[in-house]
Amino acid sequence: MSRNHPDTPESFLSRRELLKRTGMGFGTLALGGLLADAGLAGSSLAADAGSSSPLAPKAPHFAPKAKRVIHLFMNGGPSQVDTFDPKPELTKQHGKVLANSLPTERKTGTAFKSPFSFKKYGQSGLEISELFSHVGEVADELCVIRSMVADVPNHEPSFMLMNCGDARQARPCMGSWVLYGLGTENQNLPGFVVMVPGGYPTAETQNWQSAFLPGAYQATYIDPSHEEFEKLIPHIRDRSLGIKARRDQLDLIRELNRDHQARRPGEADLEARIQSFELAYRMQSEADDAFDVSKEPAHIREMYGKGVHARQLLIARRLLERGVRYVQAWHGPGQPWDSHDDIEVEHKRLAGETDQAIAALIKDLKQRGMLDDTLVIWGGEFGRTPTVELPTPGSNQGKQNGRDHNHYGFTMWLAGGGVKRGHIHGATDEFGFKAVEKPVHVHDLHATILHLLGFDHEKLTYRYAGRDFRLTDVHGKVVREILA
Repeated sequence: MSRNHPDTPESFLSRRELLKRTGMGFGTLALGGLLADAGLAGSSLAADAGSSSPLAPKAPHFAPKAKRVIHLFMNGGPSQVDTFDPKPELTKQHGKVLANSLPTERKTGTAFKSPFSFKKYGQSGLEISELFSHVGEVADELCVIRSMVADVPNHEPSFMLMNCGDARQARPCMGSWVLYGLGTENQNLPGFVVMVPGGYPTAETQNWQSAFLPGAYQATYIDPSHEEFEKLIPHIRDRSLGIKARRDQLDLIRELNRDHQARRPGEADLEARIQSFELAYRMQSEADDAFDVSKEPAHIREMYGKGVHARQLLIARRLLERGVRYVQAWHGPGQPWDSHDDIEVEHKRLAGETDQAIAALIKDLKQRGMLDDTLVIWGGEFGRTPTVELPTPGSNQGKQNGRDHNHYGFTMWLAGGGVKRGHIHGATDEFGFKAVEKPVHVHDLHATILHLLGFDHEKLTYRYAGRDFRLTDVHGKVVREILA
């Protein structure tokens, strides 16, 4: 007997028949949209009404402190002892062999003092390097974690750990988990945006993958080095067709895809494709406005400064303002903060590209009443050694004025979104090598971020391959000492 089923039109509903059978449901869909627009999407009624979209706003487990996140990722590993963790003893021991040095990825030498001076800022008296003098102006908003710990001193696994909670396996990134848990407040823009000026970083798109989560939770990648809107978001417009013709075209594509999907249930890639077509259409009405920083007043543009990093952080604020849930802003392709050589020159240049814009972002969020419920995260995937890196074939230029990778102890800071202000948590040893007080593993950081967003990190799970996965795997504890 043939295993092939007849492909007859009678096997499927026509559009007319579908509308007849489901017409009564359109009122509920409309109600869901109205509730979402009114900020009532967290209600049980809105959750039921708006459940047709995977990106519809959802209620977290408990009342959140933050409802949106911006992650300023300084990829490559900024040096903690040159930025936010001053070590006077390192200066005293400069040029000497340190007794408590630790094994590193490559051979390092004697103590290497910071070439930068530190200064106390604000009422809190936070000590910050001259590299970030503008950030020092908002010191009283910062919660500085000086005792971060990662697993290994290698870029790619540490990128994956910081972004996805696992250094080896393909896992959904933090932004995808947040979008999965909360949805987005603006259905006309991506809920999760990643900006990397100039190209992809190390590990490329794995850093913002949705992995086994539905494709709707994947990030939208933007290269903010492009100033022209149509280069910033390629193919956003089809000038050969009017808006109605584009809508008709999309309806036909959607109908064909839905028919294809009905015959192949459970195809996540196909559902992601359908969602991406819909999002691309909706973006045509709002993305131009959101990404156009020229519409900002002159004094705001001047506050952020010039250059690609100023522009991308101003775009980030505009996206957050319009309901985008999660924005990640990278420093650039590769790992620019990876200063194995010339750390004085390179860190000064890198900080100079971002310092003013980062401070402006925090000031801007605060003056708009957004900082209290926006969580700002700054840091890299690990830190750097307090000892000088010795010449190694293939790893540097043979100079002795840089630092190697260091995962034993490094610095990150948070601001807004329910964390303590003007606060220091934890400490590294007297030279800045290893976290010795209140260490915070990356898993703990993730658990804390999810807590601030209203989630129990052990209960935000997704069933895959017979297991309930989560961002923190089987690890992580909330760092309650930094909660406001």
